[in-house]
Amino acid sequence: MRLSHPFCRLDLRFDVERLRAEISALPPSAWVAHPNGIAGNSAVRLISAGGGENDAVDGLMQPTPHLAQLPYVRQLLAGFGVAWSRSRLLRLAPGAGVPSHADINYHWFNRVRLHVPILTLPEVLFHCGGQTVHMAAGEAWLFDNWRPHSVENPTAFERIHLVADTAGSAAFWDFAARSGQPGAALARLPYDPTRNAQPLTERGQRAVILPAAEVEYLVHDLAASLVPVSGLADGPVRLARYRALLAAFCQDWRQLHALHGDDEAGWHHYANLRDALRNQSRERGEGLVVDVNGVAAHKVLEGRVLRAAVVPQRAPRPAAPVPSQPAGLTQPVFVIAAPRSGSTLLFETLAASQQLCTVGGEAHWLTESLPALRVGAPGVESNRLVASQCTGAIRTQLIEQIATRCVDAQGRPVARDQGLRFLEKTPKNALRVPFFDRAFPDARYVFLWRDPRENLGSLIDAWQSGRWKTYNGLPGFDGPWSLLLPPGWAWLNGKPVAEIAAWQWECTNRLALDDLESLASDRFISVNYSELVADPAATIERIFAFLGMAPDAGILARVAAALPEARHTLASPDPQKWRRHEATLTPLLPRLQATWDRLQALATRR
Repeated sequence: MRLSHPFCRLDLRFDVERLRAEISALPPSAWVAHPNGIAGNSAVRLISAGGGENDAVDGLMQPTPHLAQLPYVRQLLAGFGVAWSRSRLLRLAPGAGVPSHADINYHWFNRVRLHVPILTLPEVLFHCGGQTVHMAAGEAWLFDNWRPHSVENPTAFERIHLVADTAGSAAFWDFAARSGQPGAALARLPYDPTRNAQPLTERGQRAVILPAAEVEYLVHDLAASLVPVSGLADGPVRLARYRALLAAFCQDWRQLHALHGDDEAGWHHYANLRDALRNQSRERGEGLVVDVNGVAAHKVLEGRVLRAAVVPQRAPRPAAPVPSQPAGLTQPVFVIAAPRSGSTLLFETLAASQQLCTVGGEAHWLTESLPALRVGAPGVESNRLVASQCTGAIRTQLIEQIATRCVDAQGRPVARDQGLRFLEKTPKNALRVPFFDRAFPDARYVFLWRDPRENLGSLIDAWQSGRWKTYNGLPGFDGPWSLLLPPGWAWLNGKPVAEIAAWQWECTNRLALDDLESLASDRFISVNYSELVADPAATIERIFAFLGMAPDAGILARVAAALPEARHTLASPDPQKWRRHEATLTPLLPRLQATWDRLQALATRR
């Protein structure tokens, strides 16, 4: 949240010794790596979505079991009388720091971050907006996290702060405004052993579809804060065009909201409008930054508006009877991955198990054999499929097609009552998780991801080889299209192959992350391609444990040595193979960083 000054020290003091005593009693296992993977940063989750071990910033926020062990921390938080969002203890190791950054996402637009130092030394410094302070133990501080800020701990000791997020209340902000003024009294909150305080927590769910008024509020504020970078000759013209683009988006969003509200039948229309803005913003926003922090216009638009605009998984769905399905389709397993990320290798490895069955290979035909689901059908503009497109009739056809074609690891037909679990892998399915979630509510997903440099190098090779052409004559695209067709593909007409590949990688992984993270945590597992290749036995053992199965002789034989090359391998795997395209790929990597960070965070949270 933006403040009038970089820092605000509240007129509050807390019992440092009591805070330190409570924190020191926490077990070492309570501390987990920082979700962004910053070296030397760790945390204890105190308030989280559902009170679980996660770093989500929206949902039903509840105290974790760790907070239950900290009575004075609960009293401290409850004393503010505000609803708290994600709250944690944050620890910096000796010599560690937090690099300069600005918090630009939707969560932060109306929330501020409170810091209460617990363990610190005068040499620990906090920088924000060109000012530097030391936050002393037992104090309470707010700061403008919209401005660039960073932290350094040059000491040989740990630094621990209580860090809590809130939108505040009128009384909270009035107190903040009066703090530090002449005559303001310093309040102290001692520990009360008789008080079992319970802090208020945020209980509101983010809207399925952001209301038109909120979209306009967020977008207009962004438009007003943009400036051209210094020395940009056509800066004023670019700024005017970009503001016009944003204004048109707000008008169209309001029209959609008038037509559909948050009805599920309209979700894909909202998503298409959002993706169209995303595509145009990447180009038209070049050279434009936010005035106070220098962050690129498109990056702020992405974090503040586009990711929050459509969150369909949060929509309440009316209870409906789940049709029966063959035993072999109980808890089917879907490998979800961007194209050329090693999914064929993983699929062929898993398919060696005598406990799994397939349709004999990748089922590219499974959905697109149905006319209503083919690209070009009403509402089907790409390979993206959502829950509303999985009608009862379509679900019945899917089940019948799978059940009549299943074979085991030796290629023998599988009877409907044989009980083997169905395994499927088609890269296009990475864009169809909501669709398959509606079709198979008990499905399990294995999400495979790969270093974008390696993945993009392989995607470029695939395009150039001409072996993976999937669509000819797409309206508005010159020439054949290769591999998966992500939403927003039309804007890529005339773009270099490397740019198309980058969009395929980013869009596919981002949507897969959004969709999978909306499911219960026991519904999917993430696997990094590099770990699959480096230690296939351990990786497969972890996947089978996730599936509630024990590796059998067939798959153990497969992973007893280095994995063979997959059938669709274009050239022998080599982690450095991408460097043949290094000059072309390097300028594209900053566009992929946000999604790459989310992928790396999966491994950190494992």
